[in-house]
Amino acid sequence: MADGATDLHRAVLQVLLEKIEEDPYPSVTMMDMAEQMLRAEDRAPYAEILIDKIRAERFPSIDMLRRITALGG
Repeated sequence: MADGATDLHRAVLQVLLEKIEEDPYPSVTMMDMAEQMLRAEDRAPYAEILIDKIRAERFPSIDMLRRITALGG
């Protein structure tokens, strides 16, 4: 990817990750988009966001649990 495309990719992904982190119940669409954009170096920060959300809930969502499990391979 050209530098401009790389910068745009990074900026869009960063905004999505911030929104997902801030929202107690992020939209499935936003999480799907972020997951499609993840690169190897983005997996750990995204996983940490999801783990924090799971920790914060007494009854975490099954979708969130499935997403974090899928990130593990």
